[in-house]
Amino acid sequence: MKRYLLIVIGILVLAQGYHLFAGAYDEEADITKRKEARQNEKFEKAVFAGGCFWCMQPPFDYLDGVITTTSGYTGGAEKNPTYKEVSYGKTGHTEAVEVIYDPKKVTYDKLLAVYWMNVDPTDAGGQFVDRGKQYRPGIFYLNDEQKKTAEASKEKLEKSDRFDKPIVVEITEAGQFWDAEEYHQMFYKKKPMRYKTYRLGSGRDRFIDNHWRQAKN
Repeated sequence: MKRYLLIVIGILVLAQGYHLFAGAYDEEADITKRKEARQNEKFEKAVFAGGCFWCMQPPFDYLDGVITTTSGYTGGAEKNPTYKEVSYGKTGHTEAVEVIYDPKKVTYDKLLAVYWMNVDPTDAGGQFVDRGKQYRPGIFYLNDEQKKTAEASKEKLEKSDRFDKPIVVEITEAGQFWDAEEYHQMFYKKKPMRYKTYRLGSGRDRFIDNHWRQAKN
């Protein structure tokens, strides 16, 4: 009985902690920050797709030199796609993240390294529990330098023999990036318990741990 009560208390404390964390997030400040970052000519942009965009913002947000990240949709022809349309695979878009970064503090090559360590680069049919073209992995280059760097990074990973399957991530020219609905932005901060539950059940962290544990240590 005591053990049961301790477990319940622990869950409540954890939930309260998540609640406090979520409450500290300032949506208006984040919107302003994203807008200003996009207008700052000193910063550069990168676009990556790695399945659920909820899970792709945190790895870049925690990286020194990254100014902002934005969840959105790219790779399709339809204008102003909605989450419902994209998630049902109706538009040809994929969920992606736009990364605004300071090139004086972090390189595009470093962003690529973070990208590879947070996806399954051998799965072109989706990522983890999310299946379909709308969750396919991809690197979207914005200039020739990014294209060359991405191709070299992919080749390096292929030659590393870290994976026993081919690296199938496509490297394509970036098209229009459409911001996802605001409730998707910084979801891991807005709804931390739901995010943690989804991420735990997705299998992403187990995959990352199995393939990159030594690289992280």
